[in-house]
Amino acid sequence: MVLILTAVGLAGAIGITLLLATVITPSFDGLETRVIEGQIDRTRDVLAASGAEVEGAARDWADRDIGKGAARSGNLQGGDDLSRRPTSSLAAEGTAYVTPDGMVAAARWVNPLTGAEVPGLQRQLRVLAAGDLSPVLRRGNSGHFFARLGSSVAAIGVAQVRRSDVTAPTPGLVLTAREVTSAQLSQLLRRPAELDVHHVSEREGVELDRTSVRIAVPIIGADGRAVASARLRMPRDVSMLGRRMLLLAVAGSTLLLLVVLAVLRIAMARLVLKPLAHIERHMQQVRESGQPSTLREVSRRDEIGSLEVSLNAMLLQLQDLREQIEIQGFALGRSESAVAVMHNVRNALNPISTILSRGMAQRGRVDRVTLGRAIGELARDDTPLARRQKLAAFVAAATEADAEAREAMRGELQVGREAMALVLEIIGEQQKQAHERATLERCNVSQIVARNVTIARYSQLASIAFSFPAMQYDVMASRVILSQVMGNLFGNAAEAIAATGRGSGSISVSVSKDGDMVDICIRDDGEGFGSITAAALFQRGFSTREHKSGGLGLHWCANVVTAMGGALRLESEGVGRGATAILTLPAAPEASLAKAA
Repeated sequence: MVLILTAVGLAGAIGITLLLATVITPSFDGLETRVIEGQIDRTRDVLAASGAEVEGAARDWADRDIGKGAARSGNLQGGDDLSRRPTSSLAAEGTAYVTPDGMVAAARWVNPLTGAEVPGLQRQLRVLAAGDLSPVLRRGNSGHFFARLGSSVAAIGVAQVRRSDVTAPTPGLVLTAREVTSAQLSQLLRRPAELDVHHVSEREGVELDRTSVRIAVPIIGADGRAVASARLRMPRDVSMLGRRMLLLAVAGSTLLLLVVLAVLRIAMARLVLKPLAHIERHMQQVRESGQPSTLREVSRRDEIGSLEVSLNAMLLQLQDLREQIEIQGFALGRSESAVAVMHNVRNALNPISTILSRGMAQRGRVDRVTLGRAIGELARDDTPLARRQKLAAFVAAATEADAEAREAMRGELQVGREAMALVLEIIGEQQKQAHERATLERCNVSQIVARNVTIARYSQLASIAFSFPAMQYDVMASRVILSQVMGNLFGNAAEAIAATGRGSGSISVSVSKDGDMVDICIRDDGEGFGSITAAALFQRGFSTREHKSGGLGLHWCANVVTAMGGALRLESEGVGRGATAILTLPAAPEASLAKAA
């Protein structure tokens, strides 16, 4: 949950950053663009004001001085008057007069600081005055433009000299000029600026870098082309302010999200995670101890409190159910134990039933009537010698066959006696277990295997070939219980072989010692089982045989082997590929072996 909230917080911070970037950055960029456009307009206005000022000076001089003199004399001979007039009374540093036929009658340029004339600028002004000024006066009687005079720029004003009689021809033109310097432009713009006569652009130019913006405004001459550029640099205060505001907004929103996440984490840790951890620890104790004790007294009234109340109710129900299961388990255990004993008794009685069935179905090898008749003939004196010899041979053979039959019956009865002894041992062991725990003793595995193999040979299910080791292996177990387990495993193997329908099969037993444990492997070539069946083999009530019910053999075997400190498992490579029962038991101590020797 904390990770999810952290991810949501990061996504929120990124979203807020993008939102602020899409709102703040374009707004400040637009504001910066307007500031730049305003600075360009201001530069244009300053340049236009400088030109208008010298234009006004030219117009004022033409109207007041030359016009009056021309009116008195009837002609325009004002060149000397123009050259003698001081320029300090005009808003200009240079003046010039152009006659109607285009001749420059007078040109003068005076340094405003020293009052001395500047010959170089006067010559350039004369050349400029001799040029074509008609484009400047195209829209009226006066105009202004900028011109480059060497390495400097000057604002030039032009005005027509008018007679008092407006119907008379125009007497000429008056030019006024004033040098425009970078210092003057910076003072008027109130920011650093310079006049560039070397890199002239016909259009306004704007160059941006990270901290400043460079602006170039063309200064237009008489022919409408740029003669110089007014360049100025200004800091990008607006965009930098926008970036600062964006960073401040992002930092503030991120900090706010971090604070909210920290508060949520602390609140979740105290209100949710800590109570849940307490519940988890309690349930861990319940699982380890097996005692469904209830939680502490619940004082909260939120969802966690409701959960604790529900868990306490569930734990109380589990306590009641556990008591009921213990009562039922005790009764079921007694019943299951009795069923298991009967199952083992049945396995032990199977050979007896087989022996009795064979004895009842077996006919005598010698007919008693025929034998009596032969003995009677032998008793007579008139029986021929050849006949007497044949009868004697017949009686001897019958006697031998009867003796063999008796010996075979005695062997089978011995097996039945052993099986009956095993039944009595099972019953006696069950009576003993009813009062005390089974005692582990040294048991010879090979002897117990051989005994159960002898009994299993009488299985009526199939003809089975057995192989088992003769070497002695001693384990610590209950001899009677181990014998019952072996009988169950052999019986299951015989049933698996019979289920194949072949009518015959083989069971092999191998014993090996691994450290302090002895592994007994019982391998059969029966029907085997799949992985799905393997998971349920040791469950109570499960059986692979449809005609059997209960399924307590393997369930009981696994329980009693575990009680003896061992383990029982079944393995199979698949259906139709046989199975292997692996019985592991503690090996008998070596010291006991040496003592016994």
